[in-house]
Amino acid sequence: MEYLPAPAAPAQGHILCCQCGVPIPPNPANMCVGCLRAQVDITEGIPKQGTVHFCKQCERYLQPPGTWIQCALESRELLALCLKKIKASLSKVRLIDAGFIWTEPHSKRLKLKLTVQKEVINGAVLQQVFVVEYVVQSQMCEDCHRIEAKDFWKAVVQVRQKTVHKKTFYYLEQLILKHRLHQNTLRIKEIHDGLDFYYSSKQHAQKMVDFLQCTVPSRSKSSQRLISHDIHSNVYNYKSTFSVEIVPICKDNVVCLSPKLAQSLGNMSQICVCIRVTSTIHLIDPRTLQIAEIDGNTYWRHPFHSLFHPKQLEEFIIMDINRVHEKKKGAGAGARSNKHTLAEAWVRKTSELDTDHQYFCCTHLGHILNPGDLVLGYDLANCNLNDEFANKMNPQHIPDVVLIKKSYDRSKRQRRRNWKLKELERDREATDTDDERQYQDFLEDLEEDETIRKNVNIYRNADIPVESDTDDDGAPRISLAEMLEDLHISQDATGGEGAEMLT
Repeated sequence: MEYLPAPAAPAQGHILCCQCGVPIPPNPANMCVGCLRAQVDITEGIPKQGTVHFCKQCERYLQPPGTWIQCALESRELLALCLKKIKASLSKVRLIDAGFIWTEPHSKRLKLKLTVQKEVINGAVLQQVFVVEYVVQSQMCEDCHRIEAKDFWKAVVQVRQKTVHKKTFYYLEQLILKHRLHQNTLRIKEIHDGLDFYYSSKQHAQKMVDFLQCTVPSRSKSSQRLISHDIHSNVYNYKSTFSVEIVPICKDNVVCLSPKLAQSLGNMSQICVCIRVTSTIHLIDPRTLQIAEIDGNTYWRHPFHSLFHPKQLEEFIIMDINRVHEKKKGAGAGARSNKHTLAEAWVRKTSELDTDHQYFCCTHLGHILNPGDLVLGYDLANCNLNDEFANKMNPQHIPDVVLIKKSYDRSKRQRRRNWKLKELERDREATDTDDERQYQDFLEDLEEDETIRKNVNIYRNADIPVESDTDDDGAPRISLAEMLEDLHISQDATGGEGAEMLT
């Protein structure tokens, strides 16, 4: 008689699985993990595949129902977006862990590895790991649709300045580029008196208006026009228009203030020179070097106009100049400029060199002028001033000549200019030679005024070599330390410009 060996006794504290008889630690279901998974699938009802919509133009993902968000690959934001798509199915289980499984970036696939738990037979808790795969489908968002259409806009900002010279606009253009305020625009259109900025949303247009009011002295008003109305959902579709008017004063303008405004600014002279326009109008009295700043609100309460336009500038030659080191300060006078030097000068027009006619004037340019220098200015003695405040002034208080700036050889300055500026991409009207002359005036202002330069991004022009200073005529120039490198990074990192940059 053959005796069979007795079955191995289960280890102490273990029981046999009721399905397959394998020794297991006791659990409420009395089954091993394999048999329990064969009986119950806790991931049942959770979709293993899904779709995610991606806009190629702006590289954003659609978060239903209509929000587009920026997400990097394998980021927490993208993980949250994918989990929201199966949030309803995950409500029956407990999510323990979630993470991405690496996929090729161009495969249009996103794989999520999820770990979930659920209470099953007789209170036993089962944990399971599974993979959900998402297919990335391309879909253009509404904003990119509007950008492609170019004519579909919901808000427009109309920037206007009723003046002959565009110096303030050139300065404003550089500020917009520096602060990247042009990125949300659908289209920029240049017209005779200013620029039009088109936007896909009213919020972006309002942001531009707020920026303009903080950057240049201006005033604005808004209006809206009803395009459509859904009576069932009570949804209105408007097109908004923002009108921004910049003060009609530019750099190097000679202005005549009202007596009340001149008195409130420290009893300064009514005839002043605008030396700069930033967020305020910077004025200087050429007789006393007294300076003042006028913001937009003050200007619109006490408006004044320019007495001349830039084409009326005449060239003078300095016959004699005496610097005034001490000038008695009047009662209630305001602050004086420390960057200018007061001087008394005898000048003669270059067009009248064959005569003995000279003009006497006070100037704020004593720190850069010497006998024999050429200087640009306005002739007030031989002109008709058609201005409300100037006509009421005592003729003895009106100077014969107001000097504006020192004159240099423009062609030589252009050849030496080894820097450049960026420009806004806009729909231009036909440009003429006057626009080019005004742009050159603005570039010269940047070279002469360090304060304005600090707010502008200046890029080095590698096409123009750096010249020696042996033949320098004293014209102000921008140092290399103030210039930025203009980098062009190609989209293709495997060749072209990108490959050249990496070598």
